[in-house]
Amino acid sequence: MARFTGKVAIVTGSSNGIGRATAVQFAKEGAKVTITGRNAERLEETKNEILKAGIPNDHVLAVAVDLATEQGQDELINSTIQKFGRLDILVNNAEATFMDSQGRLGLDQDILDYDKVMQINMRSVVTLTKKAKEHLMKTKGEIINVSSVGAGPQAQPDIMYYAMSKAALNQFTRCAAINLIPLGIRVNSVSPGCVTTGFGEACGLPAGAYEKMASFFESRKECIPCGKSGQPIDIANIILFLADRNLSSYIIGQSIVADGGSTLVMGMQAHDMMAILTSP
Repeated sequence: MARFTGKVAIVTGSSNGIGRATAVQFAKEGAKVTITGRNAERLEETKNEILKAGIPNDHVLAVAVDLATEQGQDELINSTIQKFGRLDILVNNAEATFMDSQGRLGLDQDILDYDKVMQINMRSVVTLTKKAKEHLMKTKGEIINVSSVGAGPQAQPDIMYYAMSKAALNQFTRCAAINLIPLGIRVNSVSPGCVTTGFGEACGLPAGAYEKMASFFESRKECIPCGKSGQPIDIANIILFLADRNLSSYIIGQSIVADGGSTLVMGMQAHDMMAILTSP
């Protein structure tokens, strides 16, 4: 029997990248999965990838909603319970950052971008977790948040708002873990480093820009000591580990860093990230 047989998982931001890889892995290992994102076309691609793995159609639910809205969150939770009857695992993976329309960085960036980043990366995680709580209490379930090494302690001046949101998410993980463990709900997170996911284009970067930066970092040991960027499946495997209480039951409120050694040296901070992204 697969280790997640009988379990139901919601994976947010599962229309590509880490979310897609995570949803596919959960399905392969027996879970019924709700996939969700704003892009219905990409969501369908995720569903097709799951079905190609031999997973029955009735084990997958695709819900195209905007999780930045209460209405979208309600639809996500309610449709999952209506179809599958329970919820065991919530993966808060949906995230965003925004490029300033005038190319400004740091404190010069439009404060409206701050509001949008915090709405998606932090507030929606809190409210979705609150909505899922009653269902996770019944199953003694698991919550895994997807953070980032951008949370610090190194400064991230070029992506200040994104970094702030992830630092807040790490504190939310710690606080929620202590708040919810008496109810049987376990909360942890994973903090990826440089991972090739398609996230750059979703945030408004030109096609291939993020991959160009990743290639630059891969070629420099002071940036990524292991010499290669992560792949979505690398992070998905950690998420499944944290969702498996047989393997990780004594891990409470922690964030596992998966970055190829970057945070041990953080030489990438010595390079001009925006110059790399925009170079010809």
